[in-house]
Amino acid sequence: MNFLFVHQNFPGQYQHAARYLADQPGNRVVFVTQSNENAMVGVAKVVYSTPQATDGGPHSFVHEFDNAIRNGLGVAEACRVLEAHGFIPDIVIGHNGWGEILFIKDVWPDVPVLGYFEFFYKARGTDVGFDPEYPGHWSDGPRLRTKNAVNLIGLDAVDWGQTPTEWQWQQYPEDRRNRISVVHEGVDTTIATPNPNAWIDLARLGIRLTRNDEVITYVARNLEPYRGFHVFMRAVPEIQRRRPKARILIIGGDEVSYGRPAPNGRKYREMLLQEVGGQIDIDRIHFLGRVPHKLYINVLQVSSVHVYLTYPFVLSWSFMEAMATGCLVVGSATPSVMEVLKDGENGLLVDFFDQAGIADKIDAVLDHPDHMQALRDAARQTIIDAYDLRTVALPNYLKIIDDVVSGRIKSQTPD
Repeated sequence: MNFLFVHQNFPGQYQHAARYLADQPGNRVVFVTQSNENAMVGVAKVVYSTPQATDGGPHSFVHEFDNAIRNGLGVAEACRVLEAHGFIPDIVIGHNGWGEILFIKDVWPDVPVLGYFEFFYKARGTDVGFDPEYPGHWSDGPRLRTKNAVNLIGLDAVDWGQTPTEWQWQQYPEDRRNRISVVHEGVDTTIATPNPNAWIDLARLGIRLTRNDEVITYVARNLEPYRGFHVFMRAVPEIQRRRPKARILIIGGDEVSYGRPAPNGRKYREMLLQEVGGQIDIDRIHFLGRVPHKLYINVLQVSSVHVYLTYPFVLSWSFMEAMATGCLVVGSATPSVMEVLKDGENGLLVDFFDQAGIADKIDAVLDHPDHMQALRDAARQTIIDAYDLRTVALPNYLKIIDDVVSGRIKSQTPD
């Protein structure tokens, strides 16, 4: 079969599915993307160009929509070139978020399209306005309603949709949900796995950390309010006061993935360090930046307690991988987290804003490490049972692909 994937940041959410399909005899896998250095054996990468504006540009509310149209046109042109070279896919699988799959049907009307629908934006009740420190504005409604145009056009432009969690599915309008299935992309539990003998070196300090040390971990793609970085940093003085031997390892970059940038061109890490700097022992908090995946897994494997905070928003891969690695996760009691983490069953929940509560939960774990193994084991089992790449996620994903190709799939809701 011929498979065409579309995602501006190859391979994105399709890393596992594309690799699996490329390994199967008789399959041809092509991936349309924007320019990047990533590569995958057996997958032909096609880079598309985005038409550029020639005038003064659109209103700020429709800037993303304008980019989406341009991305969609760029992908459509790449598909026309593929067709001219004799490639016609049996299915197109792509992320809708940046508009890349909006016009596939205008090139190949009869080719089925499976779209990835990550988040339907709202001015109230989810991420926007959740944090009083970053309050919403009356214009959020018009802005987000405009932003959802790509979501709604995308649902009209595909045969079927897919989203990774039930909570994300619930954010879509009720009359659209029956064309979206809940299928997580999966966690490779053979890589994200416990290792009681794991260690990491803090080479600059000549320190080696193992599971015998008190290690508190925090991970985010970028250190920003959406992932509770400001709350965690303000909890650090109390955490360090109570845990004089603990070391805090923080993984994440200084850019902004979600939400507004820090004011005046600053970085959130810089701002928070300035705010709490006189109250913390800087020698016991270690900013590792963005690290290779193997080192990131090692950090999780030596973690004594892992803190994961998020606005009501999409769930991070790092949260799922931390649970798979057997971390004792202290997670924010926000909807996306609570779908997976059950307080006292496979981890511990804490109010997102409760800095003292975060310190209390960390104390509960570090004061009684032997009593927490059952929660660690349950965390990993949760991921194995519901999100394991090979036994759950990939089979479910392949089934949806097959159902879309065959035309068998019908409107449905999650069980």
